[in-house]
Amino acid sequence: MAVSISRVLLISLISIVISVAIVHAKGHGHHGHRGKHLHHQNRNQSVQGGPVTYDGRSLIINGKRELLFSGAIHYTRSTLEMWPCLIKKAKHGGLNMIETYVFWNIHEPVQGQYNFEGNYDLVRFIKLVQEHGMYATIRLGPFIQAEWNHGGLPYWLREVPDIIFRSDNKAFKYHMENYVQLIVNKLKEAQLFSPQGGPIVLAQIENEYNMVQLAYRELGSSYMRWAAAMAVQQNIGVPWIMCKQKDAPDPVINTCNGRQCGDTFMGPNKPYKPTLWTENWTAQYRVFGDPPSQRPVDDIAFAVARFFSKKGSLTNYYMYHGGTNFGRTSAIFTTTRYYDEAPLDEYGLPRDPKWSHLKDLHKALRLSRKALLWGVPGVQKMSANTEVYFYEMPATNICAAFLTNNNLTKEATVSWRGQDYYLPPHSISILPDCKTVVFNTQTIVAQHNSRNFVRSTVANNLKWMKYAEPIPSTLQVPVNNPTPLELYTLLKDTSDYAWYTTSLALNPQDLPRKASIQPVLRIASLGHALHLFVNGEYIGFGHGSHDEKSFVLEKPVHFKAGVNQITLLAMTLGLPDGGAYMEHRYAGPNLITVLGLNTGTLDITKNGWGHQVGLNGEKLQVFTEEGSKQVQWHKTKGAAQGLTWYETYFDAPEGNNPVAIRMTGMGKGMIWVNGKSIGRHWMSFLSPLGEPTQSEYHIPRSFIKPTQNLLVVLEEQPAKPKHIEILTVNRDTICSFITEYHPPNVKSWARQDSVFRPVLDVIRSSADIKCPNNKKVVAVEFASFGDPPAGYCGSYVLGKCNSPVSKEVVEQHCLGKSSCSVPINRNLFLKNITDGCPDIKKTLAIQVKCAI
Repeated sequence: MAVSISRVLLISLISIVISVAIVHAKGHGHHGHRGKHLHHQNRNQSVQGGPVTYDGRSLIINGKRELLFSGAIHYTRSTLEMWPCLIKKAKHGGLNMIETYVFWNIHEPVQGQYNFEGNYDLVRFIKLVQEHGMYATIRLGPFIQAEWNHGGLPYWLREVPDIIFRSDNKAFKYHMENYVQLIVNKLKEAQLFSPQGGPIVLAQIENEYNMVQLAYRELGSSYMRWAAAMAVQQNIGVPWIMCKQKDAPDPVINTCNGRQCGDTFMGPNKPYKPTLWTENWTAQYRVFGDPPSQRPVDDIAFAVARFFSKKGSLTNYYMYHGGTNFGRTSAIFTTTRYYDEAPLDEYGLPRDPKWSHLKDLHKALRLSRKALLWGVPGVQKMSANTEVYFYEMPATNICAAFLTNNNLTKEATVSWRGQDYYLPPHSISILPDCKTVVFNTQTIVAQHNSRNFVRSTVANNLKWMKYAEPIPSTLQVPVNNPTPLELYTLLKDTSDYAWYTTSLALNPQDLPRKASIQPVLRIASLGHALHLFVNGEYIGFGHGSHDEKSFVLEKPVHFKAGVNQITLLAMTLGLPDGGAYMEHRYAGPNLITVLGLNTGTLDITKNGWGHQVGLNGEKLQVFTEEGSKQVQWHKTKGAAQGLTWYETYFDAPEGNNPVAIRMTGMGKGMIWVNGKSIGRHWMSFLSPLGEPTQSEYHIPRSFIKPTQNLLVVLEEQPAKPKHIEILTVNRDTICSFITEYHPPNVKSWARQDSVFRPVLDVIRSSADIKCPNNKKVVAVEFASFGDPPAGYCGSYVLGKCNSPVSKEVVEQHCLGKSSCSVPINRNLFLKNITDGCPDIKKTLAIQVKCAI
């Protein structure tokens, strides 16, 4: 096997080196023609299929080097109705590539049974990418992590005899290769690889394997080599990559994942491989119990500019749109909302300034494109914290420079080629002609916005009914095993929930005689959460966390003399999604004792236990119209005990804005709309800030009918549904915050026929406002020209110095318009007015409201 692998790798390497050499040779001496063609291609954002190779500078697609700006959008985390709009917004944001994982456990949930329908239609998604004139990257894994249930591996794989995931293991390799061939053949049949005329120009095998390779020792290294060779043997005609894999075998390219790959990536492991960034983390995914997580756009912009200044040619934003973990698809303790802080938020709305500032960055890099791809690189150290990276094509005027200030707190001024340039702290200025600053990573000239959740006026006439989930005892779920069964194996990923039942006979002499003393039931569990019932009464709830799954639930219990029924509802919150030996992870109750009896501590772990998978409401599908008729619903009065189903109907919210449900007053459970699960809710798991990690849950518009939408909530804890609200979501609060230091917007310049030039007669800084979806400015809510206001978009507060005509000037420029531009011009704001702060550079801050 080793001999055949070596031969495959050697033949593939020779082939790709020959291809690269031919393309490289053809490219020299034709830069003028090539530059013109590529400018035309950039302007129209079109892609053409063709062979894909690479050299040390970039991917080479149909004979042309490319700068690639990619965004991760997972087809499974949105709806097919949302896909076109998401892809369109990504393209409008300056991207020319879409990346997605491919999810084995949704495509083959049962061995030999496949699902490529609806939101899981991979081919349809990739074809939409092509229709929008964009390239595509597919990351096949088949292990993907992605905070996705089981890291994308189907549960049935765990039960294959003698299997060890992601190791040189015969069983795992057999099923992995079958899956890879299945996906590759499906994409080939649809003509989706670039040599077939399709958009796919890059493919990934495995995922961050370096992180676990050492755990498997030589079996890890040999598996990695096998995976690379197996992928290459698929003959897809595009390069394969391995992210975070320092020793990726030729011709596979090793790539970087992280936040600062311009500084942390050691580079490709061979000089003839390009420098690629497969995961540029735009924020941080959240698990239940987490506080909010942010990553400022200026930090992302700095990292991207840094990467491209150091020979990078592809960055992929992970995520560009995170979306929603519908149903039970999220990994262990991961929230239903995924990467909401991405440039496109969970609802697909552009999050400004993140979306728009990155759009400006992409424009600046495209203006530098020819120099970056064909210029000779150089670097000049200016001081301890400042440096210039530049690219020049000898005997031409093609030149681009990146002026960098690495100091996190202090500004700097650098003198380069006869000019002085001001650099804010931790910033990079991009000069597409080595003279003109068109973009600075720290200085945001793009607009800001604020997200608004608005209570629907037509959807909140909610009349709740309830159905109590029956609590089984050993009479309904008789003992079938001496000890509690392991939870993953019991559930087989078919439900979050499993019942455990036992009975305990006690004599009066066993029980404490003092009324102030009660026995305590202690349950030690390997995770993830558990409810306790005694004699049908709800006693309490315990749970672990993402970082510590195990927990101990201890509750005082009123036992009676005679037979007591003890019932546990144990549950998972997604399967593990990473690490070595995933197939050996365990969950569920493992030690159960009764403390405080007169006869001492009693271990009932081996008392004999009954087991039942799933809830009665799940089996009857009470969250569907037909299933809801199978049970008797009752009016809600006060807080019900734990484990209650709630049902109501609502009409579609007004307008076309996205829809959400706010789960105020609820604890933990799941939500369905018209039979479709929108995921797990967990309001009672508070972050260290004392707030739920997630309060609003996305209901896609495509799930909703005009009237009579069935809303069903499974609530595990005592709760009242009366405070639940149906909301619409918008980003109609638009702001601008610029100073007299800010450079003009990068859209003020263009490159045509290799000539860099301004597109306006007068280049000046301005506050630019654009309402979404053809709405218009209906109100100027804040305006200030003077010293910087406090706060942020949506909550600005006036500073000490402000022009009294600020609002009037902005209203003259913007009211009633879908877009407007307000020059930062003292003559506009201070004409015939005494300047109250003449010694400071002025800040212009604007907040407007957009509406139909």
